Amino acid sequence: MIRFLARRLALGVLVMFFVTVIVFLIFYVGPGPAFVARALAGREAPPATVKLIAERLLLDRPWYVQYGHFVAQLAHGNLGYDYYHGESVNTIIAQAFPITLSLVVGAAVIWFVIGVLSGVASAVRPRSVLDRSLTVLALFFYSMPSFVLGLLLLELLFYQLSLHGLRWFPASGYTSPSQSVVGWMHHLILPWVTLALVSAAAYTRLTRTSMLDVLGEDYIRTARAKGLRESRITFRHGLRAALAPVITQLGIDTGTLFGGAVVTEVVFGLPGLGYTAVQAITNQDLPVIIGVVIITSAAVVVANLLVDIGYALLDPRVRLH
Repeated sequence: MIRFLARRLALGVLVMFFVTVIVFLIFYVGPGPAFVARALAGREAPPATVKLIAERLLLDRPWYVQYGHFVAQLAHGNLGYDYYHGESVNTIIAQAFPITLSLVVGAAVIWFVIGVLSGVASAVRPRSVLDRSLTVLALFFYSMPSFVLGLLLLELLFYQLSLHGLRWFPASGYTSPSQSVVGWMHHLILPWVTLALVSAAAYTRLTRTSMLDVLGEDYIRTARAKGLRESRITFRHGLRAALAPVITQLGIDTGTLFGGAVVTEVVFGLPGLGYTAVQAITNQDLPVIIGVVIITSAAVVVANLLVDIGYALLDPRVRLH
């Protein structure tokens, strides 16, 4: 198990190395030192500030020296300084990352539970009314863009209820769980439901397909012949084997949403990583763009590492590869 995790960790480090190379080539080597210094300083910065940035980042040195300095800064946890806002990129990311983390993890738990349970229910009773009903619901939400569903939820559960004096759901904003756990959940319930309903549809179909394949295996028929309870066969033997592709999809979706939940964040006024990235692109705020790219890439790598661990726990044979 330790060798398996060590190989996966080494692979993750290699991926991050290639990410840093690509980011350096795109944002530093491609535009040229003069453009990079001006972009990092901001459009309104005086020439003295541009010169100071060029000296600090060693932009007048060979590219390999610049890259070594760039990687050394990242290795020490320094994402750079944002001259546009006058604060470190670490501070900006530290403010946005917990919001996106709360949004993604909460939504992932909801869509995973809904998707897996509904997929199991469909697989246990294939071609039944329940199966067809869940299929229709899955296709309905799968075909609906997240911003449309988010706006519908705001219209129905915020605006219409507010007209009748019922303020059960807030329209926007974020409360840190350190201030109030109830307030944190209160502000995130609609964004969670928006992402969960759209994403759970794919998990319903994926779980159903995987479960149907597993329930037709010989060892399942053997378990039934031994007289085991159907619930034990379904969840203990069938679901565990069927979860492998579902876990894969969960890792991909969770990692992607760290930088891809921007639409939901904008609709509900959540200043997370996606929202911060859009603002940085609009303002040509290069340090923040680089910081968001590095952090979201690291989130994808970590998510895939957790998927590999989940594989190893679900199927011991995976540890041998």
